Amino acid sequence: MDKRHFNASHHGHKRVQTHPQEGCKERDRIERLPGQPEVEFEQYGGYVTVNQSAGTAFYYYFVEAQPQHHANKSTLPLLLWLNGGPGCSSLAYGAMQELGPFRVHSDGKTLYKNRFAWNYAANVLFLESPAGVGFSYSNTTADYVEGGDKKTATYNLVFLLNWLERFPEYKGREFYISGESYAGHYVPQLAHTILYHNKISKKKTINFKGIIIGNAVIDDEADTKGMYDYFATHALISDQTGMKINKYCDFSPHAVRQSSLCDEAAAEADANIHSIDIYNIYAPLCSDASLTNNPKLVREVFDPCSDYYVYAYLNRPDVQKALHANVTKVDYDWQPCSDVIHTWSDSPVTIIPLLRELMTNGLRVWIFSGDTDGRIPVTSTKYSLNKMKLKVEIPWHPWFIEGEVGGYTQVYEGNVTFATVRGAGHQVPSFQPARALSLAMHFFSGTELPNSLRQ
Repeated sequence: MDKRHFNASHHGHKRVQTHPQEGCKERDRIERLPGQPEVEFEQYGGYVTVNQSAGTAFYYYFVEAQPQHHANKSTLPLLLWLNGGPGCSSLAYGAMQELGPFRVHSDGKTLYKNRFAWNYAANVLFLESPAGVGFSYSNTTADYVEGGDKKTATYNLVFLLNWLERFPEYKGREFYISGESYAGHYVPQLAHTILYHNKISKKKTINFKGIIIGNAVIDDEADTKGMYDYFATHALISDQTGMKINKYCDFSPHAVRQSSLCDEAAAEADANIHSIDIYNIYAPLCSDASLTNNPKLVREVFDPCSDYYVYAYLNRPDVQKALHANVTKVDYDWQPCSDVIHTWSDSPVTIIPLLRELMTNGLRVWIFSGDTDGRIPVTSTKYSLNKMKLKVEIPWHPWFIEGEVGGYTQVYEGNVTFATVRGAGHQVPSFQPARALSLAMHFFSGTELPNSLRQ
């Protein structure tokens, strides 16, 4: 397998520099967000420069761990969360719709508490990356014209090292990276770059312990074949269409172009899934994106119109001021997924070599999959893991939470755990927040998922 794409020296490591951060932390402190309920934790937001000559700065939002009776806040780990796309915002999804401490009401003005926020288990850092995503910006047009994995990994490392200078109390903390979707590239690539940085700096600058990625883009061939097989086995396309795709389509990285028969079958599949939310095949669509004068009653079921509420909230001038965001007054709206980045030219066909590297370095690697996602479905992730030919240490079995099956799990050699989350779509913490938090807590503690009702 060609590993040249992942040569860390190609990530421009000489550009990794830290700069003085005195006083920046206090300037970044968020006193209170508009419409926010009372909380007992500190939150921060602001910019970290990742390339001074280009004028490139990434926006972050950070929430410290919530006080708990059973845990010492000063010892809880630091988690970096990255959303995928490429080009989608970790503030839009991770922070405001998934694992952050707040969610946005249907009025687009007020917030309510997420009872299953991950800052019950860790100090959580959300990063909008690369430039052109969310509030992150660059004064160099080339940063917007063309994005790519290598540059993103380098700048994410620069961000992290400078952020740790700004928040030095977290330098010794156990550090983990998580994310979903295309962050299946971002997370292992940043992990690879951190390992290289720690090696050449001859000290453990970052106390890096592992990664946990969900519904992740891992291997293009496995992801695409797994997607169509999922459609066929979940009654979204006909058996005939599924058989034609398997017969006529070649999803291997060596395929030049697909045959007309493959194109025809794929078009049949597209027509059949067009009217559902492929990111959660059993979820309702947003039928009315209008904001309401008064907040709708908050229900346990995730609101499919949440994207619109978050868009309205984060484009409010008072919210941006409180977040210390959009300080340069860019000439476009904040968007959940970027309309600014034109092309993405640097993307390997597989990140399996990086997962192997992380295993070799003794890092904890957890991969989870919401089982109602049709975009990067559970079949895709299983096919990717099968390509790795790992020895099974603990066979497939259900895991439990609150007397219910939370999903299924299998543990492999090399500290690799695979877990499904029952009833969750692409954004697992949105659709099954309690199960997602349980998964995260077991990951941080390095303990197996509960395999009986008694645990």
